[in-house]
Amino acid sequence: MKIAILSRNKSLYSTSRLVEAAKERGHEIDVIDTLHCYMDITSSRPTVRYHGEELPLYDAVIPRIGASITFYGTAVARQFEMMGTFNINESVAISRSRDKLRSMQLLSRKGIGLPRTGFASKADNIKDLIKNVGGAPLVIKLLEGTQGIGVVLADTAKAAESIIEAFMGLKANILVQEFVKEAGGADIRCLVIGGKVVAAMKRQGAEGEFRSNLHRGGSAEVVKLSKAERETAVNAAKVMGLNFCGVDLLRSQNGPMVMEVNSSPGLEGIEKATGLDVAGKVIDFLVKNAELTANRSRDNINKTRGKG
Repeated sequence: MKIAILSRNKSLYSTSRLVEAAKERGHEIDVIDTLHCYMDITSSRPTVRYHGEELPLYDAVIPRIGASITFYGTAVARQFEMMGTFNINESVAISRSRDKLRSMQLLSRKGIGLPRTGFASKADNIKDLIKNVGGAPLVIKLLEGTQGIGVVLADTAKAAESIIEAFMGLKANILVQEFVKEAGGADIRCLVIGGKVVAAMKRQGAEGEFRSNLHRGGSAEVVKLSKAERETAVNAAKVMGLNFCGVDLLRSQNGPMVMEVNSSPGLEGIEKATGLDVAGKVIDFLVKNAELTANRSRDNINKTRGKG
């Protein structure tokens, strides 16, 4: 099978592991820098060009699109979809998950456990906004933040008001969330592939740090999930429409709460914590479903020809 990975850097752990896993299984795989792609958008024959040449037709594509290039990256992924290439995460699902506000509204609508969350545009309702999420301490998040950047813990209502006013003064879009104290600065990353949790790890923030991101010095260890945690992770992925994602959960007194659904989860932390070949599981799912999609397309073509 001929596979493409959309990635800015082929030496990144996740990208290199996916390449390794694909080659071990006898597949041909290319790493394509997303920003160097450009598209010929036509109704009859859509194509993607790269470094002056037309890219070949791929059977499947794995988009590893960073948050900073979501708009262009999803456009490239969508172009591959127009060409009939199986995409492990469709472009619309990636866009949906990258919009933190929209994703939380969709998860809430489907009854997925979430921290109490507020969103506002004007500074005239800050006190009520804080009160509505349970008061201080609370967490303030930039909608565009990643890897713990743009996430602030406000210990008091006064501090929260000042931080919210500052962000609003900068025209930044923010979410205000309750602080789940009982989580103890830890969260759980569940790796979901094809509607199943294939790996999970507990991430613990460094001492004095409420954010558990491994990029911020946190540690990781394998964890056993409860039935409710496993179901929450699977349902969150389903709501987002993602075949492959990381679902971050908090353990709260009210049950598991979803913090984020990541459409391009890193593999290094979870592979090292669990010892599992997660990259191999990704490739196996990709190949199986790309073949099923191709077979259905051939069947539809044959049915159409038979009617003629």
